Amino acid sequence: MRRSFLALLVLCLVVGTADAQTRRSRPAWAQLTVEQQQILAPLKIDWDKLDSERRQKWLAIAKRYPDLKPKEQERVQRRMQAWAKLTPEQRRQARETYKRLAKESPEKRDQLREKWAEYQRQHPAKPEASAPPPAAPPAPLAAQPAAPVAAPTEAAEPPTDKPESAADVVPPSPAQ
Repeated sequence: MRRSFLALLVLCLVVGTADAQTRRSRPAWAQLTVEQQQILAPLKIDWDKLDSERRQKWLAIAKRYPDLKPKEQERVQRRMQAWAKLTPEQRRQARETYKRLAKESPEKRDQLREKWAEYQRQHPAKPEASAPPPAAPPAPLAAQPAAPVAAPTEAAEPPTDKPESAADVVPPSPAQ
């Protein structure tokens, strides 16, 4: 009986330690710093669905983000927003494509980049299909003034959001 109790106690300690390590390596959105939340804002809705490895990769990007040039920061934000808009199936396909292309020779990848650049020159994106990139990550909620609430109108028009073209949606690599 005593051995069973000791074995159970040791098991509880091991499981408790492993659970604490998992929580540290897989922080919840609320556990992120304000700066991390600002940088990773496009991922907020899906953050709790991400596995530990993906969260760590995004946290590594957030750590490097302040050292990036403004144009690089804009690029990261655009890609993160595009990635957040993808369905889980589209994300899976993007990861598979990235893995497949990573196995290609550097010469083959250069050829594919050139073909893609040529395609983009021949088929420019429509201006109304792409929104201008954000200049910086959104401000913390506490720093944003409250917007006045307008009275409802009788004939409100539905929003006319147009989806981005496939050329505008370029997900980050799975390493991100």
